[in-house]
Parts: sequence; C-alpha cells; structure tokens
Amino acid sequence: MTSNLAAVTYAVNLSPESLETLRKTLADAGAVVSSESQSGDERFAVHSATLTVTADASSDLAEVRSYVASNAVDGVDTAIVPEALRQAPRKLLVMDVDSTLIQQEVIELLAAHAGKREEVAAVTEAAMRGELDFAQSLHARVAVLAGLPAAVVDAVRQEVRLSLGAAELVAAFKNAGHVVAVVSGGFNQILGPLAAELRLDYWIANELEIVDGVLTGKVLGAVIDRAAKEKYLREWAAAEGISLEHTIAVGDGANDLDMLGAAGIGIAFNAKPAVRAVADAAINMPYLDAVRHIANV
Repeated sequence: MTSNLAAVTYAVNLSPESLETLRKTLADAGAVVSSESQSGDERFAVHSATLTVTADASSDLAEVRSYVASNAVDGVDTAIVPEALRQAPRKLLVMDVDSTLIQQEVIELLAAHAGKREEVAAVTEAAMRGELDFAQSLHARVAVLAGLPAAVVDAVRQEVRLSLGAAELVAAFKNAGHVVAVVSGGFNQILGPLAAELRLDYWIANELEIVDGVLTGKVLGAVIDRAAKEKYLREWAAAEGISLEHTIAVGDGANDLDMLGAAGIGIAFNAKPAVRAVADAAINMPYLDAVRHIANV
C-alpha cells in the first residue's frame, strides 16, 4: 500500500545544498521522489516533489511530517501535503485575520487611541501563546476602549495593512473557483470593508458595541474563540459541499489551534511556538501567498 504525498519546500534562500539535504531526509523517511518542479518568484523560491511512501517504510503522514520537520535546514520549510488535497477540484481556505491576513493586531491599534497599547499588547501575546482564556482576555482588552469615539474605528481601519501576498493569495483561490473565508477574534467593524474588498465568500468576527457614537468597552453576542473558529470551518465546508480533507486553515495563535487541527492541512503563519509545534506545516517568512504553493493553486 502506498500513500501519495507532495513535499513543498519554500524559502527566501533555497540553495542546492538544502535541496540535497531534503532529498536525503525524504529517503530516510521512506519516501520515494517520483517528480520534482521549481516555482516561486524574486521574493522566495519553491520546490515541489511528488512522493510515494510505503506503509511499512514510515507508516503514516504524521511520522513523515515529524521526521522532515526535525531534520529541516534553518530558514527552509517543507510542507508534506496529501496529493488528494492538492488535486481537489474545489477547496476551502479559512484564515485568521490579525497577524495572518493582516500585519497588525487590531485590538492593539484601537488601544493605542486610549493610551493603552503596551498593556493590551502584553495580554494579546499571552492569549496567543495559550496562557490565558481567549474570551476572558478579549473582554479585558475591549474594556479599555470604553469611552472612545466610534470615529476611532474608522481611523484604525485606515491603518490596517494586508500581509504581503494576502491579496494575491485570495485572488488566486477565487479565480481558480475555490472558496475563501476568514474567521477572526477581531471585529466586524474592521473586517467588513476588508472582506468586501477581497470578495471573501464567508467572514465573521466579534461585534464592538457602540452606543450614541461611543465604544462601550463591550462586545455583542458570543465571542469568536478557538471553538467557534473550528465550528465555522466545518459549517462553511458543509455548506459548500467540500470535504474537510480538502480544506486549508491558516493562523498564528493558540485560538487557531482547533481550526488548524480540523482542516485537511493546518498551516502556522509566523506563529507562536506552541502553534508551530502542532501545525501540519509552517510558513516562517512574511509571504502569505506561500499557501497557494502548498495547496497547488
């Protein structure tokens, strides 16, 4: 019995020596390379290899991933991806927003207007490392925004910058007929215009309460936490008739872990160590569109 996989390697500097090391690592893991190709651009290089892994050589996907990751060259990442996902006619891409789709943490941008950026950033970091309950930390962080004029939201929206390659990634998936969604522990008031601009198929975030043109320091309704992120991944996949095996989830923090674990492949994007340790693949460079190479889009 064989398992058909692909090894997708990407790096800002992808040397012939690092590829030779990769080939040896794959062979040691029991993988036979049947074909190789090169892609990428002036920002980063990509090497893709189709693999056949015999069941009695390295047993399963998780073991191959673990072995390749433990023998990786510094600065070079390799995603081991089922060919069934890469060749699927329709895929669902679900991304986190703060520090993934966009470069910033919106709550920190908002807190800066209240003179509390450093205080809030420290709580955000702890929450993303998984040291604090996300919902409790969100309520605590939003509370410092009480009294700010709603116009601050508009000002922050202008400060938001997409991650490098984010627009290109979304466009590539959309143009190929795939489905793109985002689920965020951030805020609808910021995400809504961005979602419209990118023509996202699905999106959801928390809702800041605004009364008489002023932020109350509260959010409305249930918090979008790690459980909710997984729930929406599953719901959107079911609504589109897409198998979970053909879904890709991307995130950076502890509140993304359930979503990453449920997807066909979970990708840690410049993530916290706890997330990198359990994700199926990691991107440790600033270019979000590396995801399209992993997914073969």
